[in-house]
Amino acid sequence: MESLTSSPGARTEQDRQRSRHPHRLQGALFQPIGDEGRAELVERRLVDAIHRGHLRAGERLPSESELARSFGVAPVTVREALLTLRGQGLIVTRRGRNGGSFVVDDADPLAFARTALLRTSRLALRDMGAHYSAITAAAVRLAARRADPSEANRVLRRLERLEDLDVDQQRRVLDDVLVELVSLSQSARLTREQMKLQAEFSPYLRLAAPDDAGLQTQSASLAGIIAAVEQNDPDAAGSRTEQLVADVIDALIHLQSSPPGVP
Repeated sequence: MESLTSSPGARTEQDRQRSRHPHRLQGALFQPIGDEGRAELVERRLVDAIHRGHLRAGERLPSESELARSFGVAPVTVREALLTLRGQGLIVTRRGRNGGSFVVDDADPLAFARTALLRTSRLALRDMGAHYSAITAAAVRLAARRADPSEANRVLRRLERLEDLDVDQQRRVLDDVLVELVSLSQSARLTREQMKLQAEFSPYLRLAAPDDAGLQTQSASLAGIIAAVEQNDPDAAGSRTEQLVADVIDALIHLQSSPPGVP
């Protein structure tokens, strides 16, 4: 069994492996669990990743050994968690040369988010928004002080190419742009925290922007934040970030009051 306490060199190698993972936000999902490494915790991480859309329908999961290294647990623990997920109908396992464990084709993260929203109190929603806003706005203010304007401009150019993508790709780009913007703060701690928060908040951002108009509104808000960072204006960058989050929370509370299908 692999030791749960890795040397600094080993952790560096694990970080390099995670950096090659196809989705940026999954870096937050596959952080080591450590001494609490139990099948239930691995299961919870993977269920959240599927329900929140960071492991997409039809996507192949990393191998058992890769998951074990990422989570810092024994392969048998991962195997037990995957067995539970198969029993829940969230993944299927295929044998053969191109086999492995795959997210089921009908996994719907937005349906999960809608259910979670209806079960969440307004107080909890506002608390989640306050936490997200505090971290994100602080990091963006720091980015406005530290980032070179050319770095912010590169993020903005990525945002400007949204129209060439389908809806799911657009939503992923909005998530990634927020994380990339925070990374301009040059704070590894804030960037890691933002990745974790983004994994939690992303489905709610999607619920608040269910159509093209909503996506365009969020994109325009992000463009304004990036412009403030590019102009080295921390006050404007922070206040625009806080306004974006406040608008999302207000939209979610409105959805709670009038869920789809209710006259």
